[in-house]
Amino acid sequence: MTPPDATVTTVDRAAVPADASRPDGASRPLRLPVAVVLAVAAGLALLVAFPPYGWWPLAPVGVALLAAATHRRRLRAGAGLGFLTGLALFAPLLSWTNLHTGYLPWVLLSLLQAGYLALLGVATAWVSPLADRYPAVWPAVTGVLWVGQEALRDRTPFGGFPWGRLAFGQDTSPLLRLASVGGAPLVTFAVAAAGGLLVAGVWWTLRARRAATDTRWWTPAAGCAAVLVLLFGGGLLVPVSTAGTGETVTVAIVQGNVPRLGLDFNAQRQAVLNNHVDATIALAGEVAAGTRARPDLVVWPENSSDIDPLRNQSANIRISEAADAIGVPILVGAVLTGPGQGQVRNAGLLWRPGSGPDLEQLYIKRHPVPFAEYVPLRRIARMVSDQVDRVRADFVAGTEPGVVRTPAAVLGDVICFEVAYDGLVRDTVVGGAQLLVVQTNNATFDVAEARQQLAMVRLRAVEHGRPALMASTVGVSGFVAPDGRVSDATGFNTQAVVVRELRLTEGRTLATRVGVLPEVVLAGLSVATLVGAALVRRRWGGRSG
Repeated sequence: MTPPDATVTTVDRAAVPADASRPDGASRPLRLPVAVVLAVAAGLALLVAFPPYGWWPLAPVGVALLAAATHRRRLRAGAGLGFLTGLALFAPLLSWTNLHTGYLPWVLLSLLQAGYLALLGVATAWVSPLADRYPAVWPAVTGVLWVGQEALRDRTPFGGFPWGRLAFGQDTSPLLRLASVGGAPLVTFAVAAAGGLLVAGVWWTLRARRAATDTRWWTPAAGCAAVLVLLFGGGLLVPVSTAGTGETVTVAIVQGNVPRLGLDFNAQRQAVLNNHVDATIALAGEVAAGTRARPDLVVWPENSSDIDPLRNQSANIRISEAADAIGVPILVGAVLTGPGQGQVRNAGLLWRPGSGPDLEQLYIKRHPVPFAEYVPLRRIARMVSDQVDRVRADFVAGTEPGVVRTPAAVLGDVICFEVAYDGLVRDTVVGGAQLLVVQTNNATFDVAEARQQLAMVRLRAVEHGRPALMASTVGVSGFVAPDGRVSDATGFNTQAVVVRELRLTEGRTLATRVGVLPEVVLAGLSVATLVGAALVRRRWGGRSG
């Protein structure tokens, strides 16, 4: 009941903007069909930024498209749009996982990885009021949210799966040099911030143009473009070593190849071992004839001896033949039996001419791949697919960094997918590694996977200022300079031997010294951003449309 002296005011609801509760009176989000198209386009743009396509400028575009699609949306819609982006990215990016194992592992892995981008979609929708209230922070907010998402994806579940990090698609970008300052997390932040600049510039320029009283509608676009130029130009100004500063070492990579690609390559274990032995003996003949430089060290790839040479006398004799013929140590990728019943180890083992295996210079892979090298929750996993029974023996993880000391150089050895994990590579450099070595086996994958892996090696070389190499059973193998340049890259599914003189490095980059700190800071800022967005929402009643 209205008091007699009260004044009644009638409000025309049609005259009140539907978004008046927002702090800037901004318009509603993009129409959902448009947002869906942008989300799918975002995933495809991110995809082609990675090898084998390598169109790295499209990575910021993909980030911008996802940010635009999710801006001011409800959280559920943000999750769905992020999931679409994740599927469009990861399903084709990880298609090499289904070549020989069927569709189920590929589908499950793609869905899992897309789930993390769904979380990112929720986060970007959640922080919309913060970006609306303080538009200048939008690029930085975008950057820290991507780093936070990757930090989570790189570690969960079962140790995480870092494939598809934004940084790994920047192997030919000016931003790659930032790895020497803050590692892969800083590169990811820069790429995502560039995407944030793109979306902020376009979004706020369109808003200014719609405002009839604003004659300088082009200012936001111009400002964002200028910052983008400074960002990428600044990347080129970051100093990196173009070559080592220490002594030189001549290294040979032996890519022995396999009789047939596929999971049954290890059913041809003796043939694979013979390929590497014979190729090394042939190299020794060329050295003796003076047609090849004499190496100080030979590197064989992962799985070059799936026959345990410490227990099998025939394998022992064959590897010794190769080492004695070339006259220098060989880093052998071997599968060793034990230590327990039904267990094996994936190892990099130094084999010396004349004396054989040096058990003190032995690296055991620290991060076996779940469901490929060991099966967690095997009984439950078997209910999903009996393909897990292909893994008959679980690989046991090593505990020590891959620091292998040879007469020629101290090696930082990591095996296969370990190159994707920041800490595993850094531990070897902190332990004294002068040369980074990635032993890998790509016989169960394809050339796209091999090139994606080589891009990671390039980032690691720049990150730690070390020359590096990748030795694969089937390719791609090659050498990488401390500035990320690739030399002597081999073809795929072919036998090859490449020899190169490298100059070693002793010092440490800033990224090596600070380690995980940049990621901790940036991921921490992503959490602070989410909290800040909650405060803005509470104060202004900000709500996604």
